[in-house]
Amino acid sequence: MSSRKALPGGEAQVVASASGAEPCLSDSGSESAWEEVEEDPEGPALQARCLFCDRCFSSPEDVFCHCSSDHRFSIETMVRKHGLDFYGYIKLVNFIRMEKPTLECLTSTSAPAPWEGEEYLKPVLEDDPLLQYDIEDVTDCTNTSYPYGLIESSSLLERLKCAEHRAELAEAALARAQEDLHKMKQFAQDFVMNAEVRSNSAASAIADLQENEEDVYFSSYGHYGIHEEMIKDKVRTESYRDFIYHNPHIFRDKIILDVGCGTGILSMFAAKAGAKKVIGVDQSDIIYQAMDIIRLNGLDDTISLIKGRIEEVDLPAEKVDIIISEWMGYFLLFESMLDSVIYARNKYLGKGGSETKVQKGWQYCCSCLATSITTTETSGQSFLKVYPDICSISLVAVGDLNKHADRLAFWDDVYGFNMSCMKKAVIPEAVVDVSDSSTLLSESCVIKWIDCNVVSASELEFSSEFTLTVMKTSLCTAIAGYFDIYFEKNCNQKVLFSTSPCSARTHWKQTLFFLENPIHVGKGEELKGKITIHKNRKDPRSLIITLSVKDVKQTYSLQ
Repeated sequence: MSSRKALPGGEAQVVASASGAEPCLSDSGSESAWEEVEEDPEGPALQARCLFCDRCFSSPEDVFCHCSSDHRFSIETMVRKHGLDFYGYIKLVNFIRMEKPTLECLTSTSAPAPWEGEEYLKPVLEDDPLLQYDIEDVTDCTNTSYPYGLIESSSLLERLKCAEHRAELAEAALARAQEDLHKMKQFAQDFVMNAEVRSNSAASAIADLQENEEDVYFSSYGHYGIHEEMIKDKVRTESYRDFIYHNPHIFRDKIILDVGCGTGILSMFAAKAGAKKVIGVDQSDIIYQAMDIIRLNGLDDTISLIKGRIEEVDLPAEKVDIIISEWMGYFLLFESMLDSVIYARNKYLGKGGSETKVQKGWQYCCSCLATSITTTETSGQSFLKVYPDICSISLVAVGDLNKHADRLAFWDDVYGFNMSCMKKAVIPEAVVDVSDSSTLLSESCVIKWIDCNVVSASELEFSSEFTLTVMKTSLCTAIAGYFDIYFEKNCNQKVLFSTSPCSARTHWKQTLFFLENPIHVGKGEELKGKITIHKNRKDPRSLIITLSVKDVKQTYSLQ
């Protein structure tokens, strides 16, 4: 504590007692004439306390010598054994002072050390001299406490044990690495040798999805919004209605299964067409609203709704006569719901149906719609069971520089900054959007016919070569994909609808595969290419599409 002293001339002084009492003001001199008098800058010497007892010493060196001789503890050995730096040494000192461990506990400690926590950086003793000591200056005083260099030998022994421990850890890590390498080699062999097995397993991936993997998918259909969009799609909804109402003979007195019934609109169409029993199945929560809708319309005696996946539920009927479903996703196969329809077909359809094969000789006009169809009966009665029965996927060349610029060229100058590297992330994503018919550059080409009565799940992953006949000279900026749907066989009135750019707009729009660099095409030119479609192994409801055209190859994801 500082004191105040009178200046020459008899000015007042304040004297603080050693006990810390309040200072007293003398009667002499002016109060404004005070002057600070500093104490001895050295101050009283701080005492260094032992780590293990209450004895105090004049220096850290004396403490270390005392610890070595009286407590059999060598700070030098501990520092070397654990490779402690300055902060590690501080943590060790504070740990010993705070936790008061036994000597046996300290000397037997292995990694990780118990004092490694950040809380041990806080001093236990205020102004602890041991914390101000440079550990690199540890003296040899500890060595002099034992004859014959015992401490040096002990230190070397500790270092040897530490080295042996590190060697053991390294050997264990090497063994694990060798085992992992062996597993990787075995996996690579299995991957190459079992391609067919992989293909089969991918085909059944939807049926094998676990409940928690499907939660996100089905929850997206739990909100009314997506069903409102689908019902308001007149092309979609009215095509199903017209097929059912104009062909009642297909439904009259039959047991109908509606896979993925949603709000129950198709089930109610079937009931109105004279179905004996309609069973609707849906995993999403929208089915609870569907139950209310069925009751509101007085159809609950005919229609039964079941919540669950078609692959897991038990139907109230062992067999059904007809399966209807609106299973189509973007680019037809996105979401892989056709897999569930195939599962239901194979398990629940009764016998006696006809298997048909579609001949790929359909005639197309510039409207992108088929004008005729030829089928070949292969067995059984002339009666199909799954509707829609025929689907096709088509491609067409697009030249839309505005859309291409908005999608890709945009990144070349973003508020004055070059972000062109973003194109590498943008290009591989297929885009669901509307293509104006005026931007079409070629005739369309069917790349896949699907007969829903005979197709297998494995056939939904495929490769196809295509040829697009160019109708006008321009720059091709993208390849557009779309699909057509047919209610054809055994129908008194056939119904079909298309999602092509030439037809009325639907909520499916078109799927665009943008080219990084537009391709120049001339009128009459045949633009040849190849497309491969398969399920994403990590998410079987999404698609991986690889497109090759004019020696340019790009892989896209649709998810």
